[in-house]
Amino acid sequence: MARKLLIVLIMLLLLAPLKTVQATETLPMVYVVELTGTVDPGLYRFLQRAFQEAKEAGSSAIILEIDTPGGIVETAMQIKKLIYSSSVPVYAYVRHSALSAGAYIALSCRKLYMAPGSTIGAAEIKSFTGERVDEKTFSAWEAEMRTVAQNQGKDPQLAAAMVRREIAIEGLVNDRQLLTLTTQEAEELNFTDGVFVSREELLAKLNLQDAELTEITPSPAERLARLITNPVVATLLLVIGLAAMVIEVITAGFGAAGIISIIAFTLYFGGHIIAGLAGNEVIILFILGIILLLIEVVVPGFGIIGIAGIISLCASIILSAATTAEGLIMLVTALLLAAAVVAVLFRCLKPSPIWSKIVLQHAETKEQGYVGASDYSHLVGQVGEALTPLRPAGTVEIDGQRFDVVSEGGFIAPGTTVNVVKVEGARIVVRKN
Repeated sequence: MARKLLIVLIMLLLLAPLKTVQATETLPMVYVVELTGTVDPGLYRFLQRAFQEAKEAGSSAIILEIDTPGGIVETAMQIKKLIYSSSVPVYAYVRHSALSAGAYIALSCRKLYMAPGSTIGAAEIKSFTGERVDEKTFSAWEAEMRTVAQNQGKDPQLAAAMVRREIAIEGLVNDRQLLTLTTQEAEELNFTDGVFVSREELLAKLNLQDAELTEITPSPAERLARLITNPVVATLLLVIGLAAMVIEVITAGFGAAGIISIIAFTLYFGGHIIAGLAGNEVIILFILGIILLLIEVVVPGFGIIGIAGIISLCASIILSAATTAEGLIMLVTALLLAAAVVAVLFRCLKPSPIWSKIVLQHAETKEQGYVGASDYSHLVGQVGEALTPLRPAGTVEIDGQRFDVVSEGGFIAPGTTVNVVKVEGARIVVRKN
C-alpha cells in the first residue's frame, strides 16, 4: 500500500510542472503600442511592424496608447485601414491628447478610452503651408470623421464640429471655434467608452487583467526615420545637402563640402527609405544623381552631366516625399534657402584666409610681364608680303606690321604676295596670292 502511495505521489510531482506550463500557455496576451508624436509615414511603418508582431504572437488585443498633436491626413487614413484590417482587436487609450489626425485614429479603433485630463478633437485639415484646403478636400475629411465616429457608436455631429468651425453645438462650441473635448465632456456626451486612471483599470474592463503584457516602442532606426521625415528636418537636410553641393561644384577637387553633401543626402533618403516612402525608383535616381555629380566634380566645368545629376536628385526628392505637393514645397524652399546660405557663406569667407583656398587669387598682370593673346581676326582677307621663306612658318608684312604666320600649302619664297585666309587664336594662316 505504501508503495502505491509513493508511486502516485511521484506521478503527481512529475505532472505538476506540466500543468503549470499549460496554465501559463493559456494566459491571454496584450500588446501595448506607443502612438506618440506627429502622425507621419514613419509612425505608420512602426505600427505595421507592431500589428504584425501582435498577430504572429496570437495576441488577444492591441491597446494604442495615444498622445499626438496630429499630422499627415494621408498617413492617418493608412493607419485607419491598418486598424480595420487587423485580425486582433485594437483599442484606443488616450493618455494625454488625440488631436487632429490623432482624433481620427482614436475613433477608428474598436473602442475609445481616455485617461483623466486628456483631450480629443481640433481636427481641422490644413495644407502643408498651413493654409485651409479647398472645399472638396475639406468635405471629404469631414465625411471621414463622421464615418469613423458612427462606426464606433459616437455622435457624428460632434466629430464634424471638430473639423468645421462653422458647426455650433449649444453649450459646447460656437460657430467660430473648433470642438475639442475634455475627458469630462467626452464622458458626459458618451464620446468615450470609459475613463480609466491606469492601464490596469482598462485591462480589467476588457477582462484582460491577467494578460501577459508586451510593450512595443519604436526602434532607434524607426525613431531616426520619423525625425528625418519630419518636413522641417527633411527641408533642413536638403538645404545643407544642396548648399554643400554647390560649394563643392564651385571649388576644384573633392573636399569637406562634398562629404557634408553626401552625408546630408544619405540621411534624408535613408530616413525616407526606412519610413517606407522611398522605393526602388527613388534609390536609383538618388544613386544616379550622386554618381553624375561626382563625375562633374572630378571633371572641371559645369555641363550636361552636372545638370542631369541635379535633375535626377530633384526628381528623387519629390518622389520620396509623403505627397508630390509636399515634395515640391520642400524642394523649392530648400533651393531658396540653400542659395541664401551659399551667398552669405561666400560673403563671410571673402575677407578671411579661407577664401584664398577656395577661389584663385593670383593674377597674371602686364606689370609682371604677362601678355594675353592678341585678336588677329581682323587680318582675314588682307594681303601682305613674305619677308622670310615660309616652310611653312615664317614672317610676313601686312600694312607695315610684321606677323608670324603659317602657310596653308607648302613652301613660299620671300617677296611673294600672300593672302590671310584664316585665323585660329594666335595662329595666322596665309595662302600664296
